[in-house]
Amino acid sequence: MKQNSRCFLSPRARDVACRVLNCQSEDIVDVEPVKFGITNRSFSFRVGGERFILRIPGEGTSSLIDRHQEAEVYSAISPYRLCDAPIYLNPDDGIKISRFLPRVRVCNPNEDSDLRVCMKRLRDFHRLALHVGHTFDLYERIEFYERLRHSIPSSYSDYAETKRGVLSLKSWLEDNREPFCLAHIDSVCDNFLFVSDATGGESVQLTDWEYAGMQDPHVDLAMFCIYSLFTKERSDDLMDTYFEGKCPPRIRAKIYAYMAVCGLLWSNWCEYKRTFGITFGAYADGQYRYAKEFVRHFADLEHEVLA
Repeated sequence: MKQNSRCFLSPRARDVACRVLNCQSEDIVDVEPVKFGITNRSFSFRVGGERFILRIPGEGTSSLIDRHQEAEVYSAISPYRLCDAPIYLNPDDGIKISRFLPRVRVCNPNEDSDLRVCMKRLRDFHRLALHVGHTFDLYERIEFYERLRHSIPSSYSDYAETKRGVLSLKSWLEDNREPFCLAHIDSVCDNFLFVSDATGGESVQLTDWEYAGMQDPHVDLAMFCIYSLFTKERSDDLMDTYFEGKCPPRIRAKIYAYMAVCGLLWSNWCEYKRTFGITFGAYADGQYRYAKEFVRHFADLEHEVLA
């Protein structure tokens, strides 16, 4: 088992684990891939009687994420028990080691009871109004991800038209945004962890803070909706859940606009990752559809309710 487990961890990752956990290489056993996500690869392993998770950033990630900013975020949230603090986080290469949570499930976006718990967790986090020294600028990130493709054109033939629609929302969003606070940005269903204790009770953690920065907190609702590929009607339900009643029309329109902007942002992110041979299929196409369709949904609501 020990010999087979070595194939999963690079020598660099294994050396880091040995140094951080004060063990020998042969002490690292039962290595298993846990998650090959959109951004990272994660592995679990055991040392003695304890199990750990090691995160290794994926291809092209160093161009996308500032790990020093990620470390700043973990420092800001550490007093509030929003998630288990990492044992180790290297801001230079992004390798992270955390304790393994043995009884965990992620949020099921199709379960209303899960959504109520997760939106309360998100709402409580936003009410902390935490501050860090960097902003996640949605429009700047669109341009940044687009530039990373260099001369490679978008795979979508109507990209220029779609982008014009998204850019047309910028002025309205600036006039209607909430005061900036620390937002998670990657507040998707997979990052809400339901952790069970020995008696079967559950608590919820919000994990994976690598994109977090100062932003309108309502961006986090848009991110949850578009990752889950929610319909407009299901998105409305989520907004009403977050606001514990009916979402105000102005804020609903704003979240529609953010869904369009964030859809184009992650569509460009996917197109950049495609240059490494990494494709995301329905997820990537879904993000682009949000960029197109929710510009119209915003315009319809603005015309009908906000005029």
